[in-house]
Amino acid sequence: MTMLDRRLHAYRPDLAEAELEGKVEASRFVEGVPARVSVPVVALRPAPELARGIDTELLLGEAVTVFDRADGWCWVKAASDGYVGYLPAEALSEGRPAPTHIVTVPRTFLYPEPELRKPHRAILSMGSRIHVAGEAETRGNHYLVLEDGTAIFARHVQPIGALDGGDYVDIAARFLETPYLWGGRSGLGIDCSGLVQLAMLMVGRQAPRDTDMQATGLGQPIERSEIRRGDLAFWKGHVAVFEDGETILHANGHSMTVARENFEAAVDRIGRLYEQPTGYRRVML
Repeated sequence: MTMLDRRLHAYRPDLAEAELEGKVEASRFVEGVPARVSVPVVALRPAPELARGIDTELLLGEAVTVFDRADGWCWVKAASDGYVGYLPAEALSEGRPAPTHIVTVPRTFLYPEPELRKPHRAILSMGSRIHVAGEAETRGNHYLVLEDGTAIFARHVQPIGALDGGDYVDIAARFLETPYLWGGRSGLGIDCSGLVQLAMLMVGRQAPRDTDMQATGLGQPIERSEIRRGDLAFWKGHVAVFEDGETILHANGHSMTVARENFEAAVDRIGRLYEQPTGYRRVML
């Protein structure tokens, strides 16, 4: 049997997703059950243990396929990028209506009703998906109302179908000063490849989740002399977005934020501790 990337293929000795039958060994193969994330943000982990590190995060309204439920955990595959892992069962719900809108600002608040003076119920990240059931106006502020009566500022969201094109670098720059978080993929904390993936999502483009996946499967390889705005620079385990030919945006463990940095200065700094860039890719053709 071929060894498949367990980050993108759901298989264990006792259980595997149905589409892998004949490709991997498992005692049982299942189709899985659809569900959606019902909390603002939840960590996806490689094992059902809170002590394990975060592989990535899923946001409110994102769709998953659930292959197993046991001991308060679900083993799932994310619909957006195919990532496989474990998350708490309480973070999911089945039968939720399909999202109609997506949050388009780095962070926003969900209120118990259409009133900004009320204590907020949750903080939602850019990329969170909601189902809008109605509208309301309070003192000139326009809100969208969800099926449970909670409300969100209307200008902070767009219809999902409206995400089409645009400059993903502008989106990435809106996350400047956001805290760095290993495995993070939200406006509350984000890592380098999460920044690339989320920024591209917001202009209607799909991107793999992890740096090694992006370095081999996103766009086309180019030379340093060809660099322009929107291109990517890769190191082993790191990625940065070129804002122009000399400046990068990247979530990094040096500043512990999303930062703007001179590219050559970053190469020198990173090279003293780790290695030189491994390559460059053009993702917006």
